[in-house]
Amino acid sequence: MIGRYTGKAAGIVLAVLLAAGISGCGAEQQSGAVKENMRPFAVRQIVAADNETGRTVMWQLPKGGDNTLEYRKKGSGEIRSVKADGKTLKGNRGISDSTLYTARLTNLQKGTDYEYRTRSGNEVSPWYSLKTDDGKAFKALITSDSQSSDYSDWEKLFRDAYSRNPDISFFVDLGDIVDNGQDEYQWQAWFRTVKDVIEKVPAAPVLGNHEAYSLDWKTAMPERYLAHFQLPSNGNENHQGHYYSYDWGDVHFAVLDTSETEEGEWLPDLFAREKEWLANDLKSTDKKWKVVLMHKDPLQYSFADTGRPAREEGFSFEGREFMPILEENGADLVLSAHLHTYRDRGHIENFARSDKGPVYVIVGLGGNVRYPGLWKRHSLDEYAAPQPETNNYSILEATEDVLILTGYLPDGTELHRTVVRKDS
Repeated sequence: MIGRYTGKAAGIVLAVLLAAGISGCGAEQQSGAVKENMRPFAVRQIVAADNETGRTVMWQLPKGGDNTLEYRKKGSGEIRSVKADGKTLKGNRGISDSTLYTARLTNLQKGTDYEYRTRSGNEVSPWYSLKTDDGKAFKALITSDSQSSDYSDWEKLFRDAYSRNPDISFFVDLGDIVDNGQDEYQWQAWFRTVKDVIEKVPAAPVLGNHEAYSLDWKTAMPERYLAHFQLPSNGNENHQGHYYSYDWGDVHFAVLDTSETEEGEWLPDLFAREKEWLANDLKSTDKKWKVVLMHKDPLQYSFADTGRPAREEGFSFEGREFMPILEENGADLVLSAHLHTYRDRGHIENFARSDKGPVYVIVGLGGNVRYPGLWKRHSLDEYAAPQPETNNYSILEATEDVLILTGYLPDGTELHRTVVRKDS
């Protein structure tokens, strides 16, 4: 439900619907002048299915209570409000319990600058920026494996990448966002590093295998990932948040969960249901371009490190599961991660090099868990980053005629450029 009032009106804003166990449900906010002393933390924008008209905004507070999200067109005095859903998030590793709020904005106008703020009673946060998709060409920042020991290297990489590309429309983290998915200290460290960006540019997260580990390093459901990112619906309540899709410009993005090995105890049908969804999702889009985001890489690499067990190159379990669907349904570009190395494999079709089929690129790592010299060169590699390998980031540019993915070293030096065009 969305309310509407002007900035000077002494309107009453309806209470927030909160999850069970949070007090204050149904209370009215008091009228009067607002005080800008509300201090939410981990404020973030998350992509919606349709980003021309929608956006999800999330934030956290130390205590529960009724919250709303207020928004307006930039410079306008007319303020609208949407009530937020709240739930308790248990802390650990020195992080206290908090209340996690979610507000979904709909019916926004295409290509429009907005501002938003959080509100509780007559206390409000500062205004944050939000811009909807204009349906035209765009740039996105692509990162992966931001998992780190202290997140300082990741923070510098991410902030420097953004400072060189302040015109990005959104950013992607291709999984293993944190090193341990149940460690709230690491989640809050990650949110602090992206704070100045994610408040105004939406994130498109991908679930990695490290999100599915418990504090004692056993496999577990990725509960904190699912809590921290309220993602577009995939039509399966049991798998909600694990995989999803969204549109930006003339590109359709399908985001996969490749962690059936880790999550299979709880979701034994994960890949079976996900493959059905993926085929239908790619078939149903009318966008010109189809880009697939997945954490685990479709290829299998041999170890260059002689101290490791022998392993033949080929295709991973995840690759054999998903690659035929990607080919059959016209995927143009597939971006993966997991191996902490940057490689461009060009077009692959029917598990072999081709001049058609999806282009497959694994984009390296953003954090400081490095594997220098670990992997041999795969026979399908058209480019491999120089060894020993460090962290990196990529920029995806999408226009009507071409997709361009450019990889960069932390200092902005270009590593490699991948250009994808439609068959004439």
